[in-house]
Amino acid sequence: MKFSQDEIARYARHLILPEVGLAGQTKLRQSSVLCIGVGGLGSSACLYLAAAGIGRLGVVDGDPVELSNLQRQILHGTRDVGRPKTESARRTLLHLNPHVQLETFPAHLTSANAVDIISGYDAVLDCTDNFPARYLINDACVLLRKPNAYGAVYRMEGQASLFAPHLDGPCYRCLFPTPPPPGTIPSCVEAGVLGIVPGIIGCIQAMEILKVLLQLGDPLLRRLLLFDASSMRFRELKIRRDPECPICGQHPQIQTLTDCPRACSHSTTPTAEGNHPDEVSVVEMKKALDDSSLGIQVLDIREAGERAVAAVEGTAFLPLSQLLKDPSSLDPDKTYYLYCHSGGRSLGAVDFLKKHGFMRVKSVRGGIQAWSVEIDPRVPVY
Repeated sequence: MKFSQDEIARYARHLILPEVGLAGQTKLRQSSVLCIGVGGLGSSACLYLAAAGIGRLGVVDGDPVELSNLQRQILHGTRDVGRPKTESARRTLLHLNPHVQLETFPAHLTSANAVDIISGYDAVLDCTDNFPARYLINDACVLLRKPNAYGAVYRMEGQASLFAPHLDGPCYRCLFPTPPPPGTIPSCVEAGVLGIVPGIIGCIQAMEILKVLLQLGDPLLRRLLLFDASSMRFRELKIRRDPECPICGQHPQIQTLTDCPRACSHSTTPTAEGNHPDEVSVVEMKKALDDSSLGIQVLDIREAGERAVAAVEGTAFLPLSQLLKDPSSLDPDKTYYLYCHSGGRSLGAVDFLKKHGFMRVKSVRGGIQAWSVEIDPRVPVY
């Protein structure tokens, strides 16, 4: 299939590049790439993949656009708030390059649909923001022999790598054998992120996929690239394939996909699913604040920057970073309700306190986000 005059003009800088040329551009047009997650990482990655002329580009995301997304998720705009991310991604990407075949999957990836979706593509970008999804994507890509360009961000830092055991590289489980305990690592919803950082990491992910498809250069196959925006420095860690890895090792134990439970939801609308025995609702939190005779102290365990954005009147403040270092300021015989942004960190803090002899502690399910939705809409949602 020949390129049209419009395509020749569009890809002119590729066509005159010795490393790409007409043959390379043809490879890109014949290739298919799946981007799982079209948030901060996926926005920049998809824009550059579409611009590069990938023949078929799939996007997977089950979330709607929220106003807080727009600080970093450049595929979406203000008018898209409330709409599915896949819808605004499709419109933006086709406006950029109408020659790309766009396929959208407005759903979360699960063990039930992962094989069907991923198997139809040559390469995958993991642009998700939670550990259950990363392990699921890794396992599916290993079983299906698909290269997986990984990226993650935290505050002003980011990391990227390429996982592909079928190309003699490691997989995600070789680097991180097991998920961290729930609540121990805050998401960008809880910790924050400088908006441009996921854009940079997403571009690196897209670059790695282009290199694989074009068989160009030296991919991040056995390297973890670490980026620190505050010092504008990159460094690398070598990654070796683990012979004991449960999915890509010498004696693999994982043969089928399973879903890992999510530590906490990032949605601003709390649900009743997955209630934990160590949790109380925001209604119960309000009762504790309204009736001092109950003898329950409500603790805000978020960090100072979060409390400056939004706080619940009448609650005490003890940052989780301080609590984990020294819980001695609390009384083991007293009852405490702990709340954070959305319930993950507070549930982890409850587990920590119980191990230190505190038996009357509870986590507020949904955190301050649930409070804003169910109790007091004047408290800002962030």
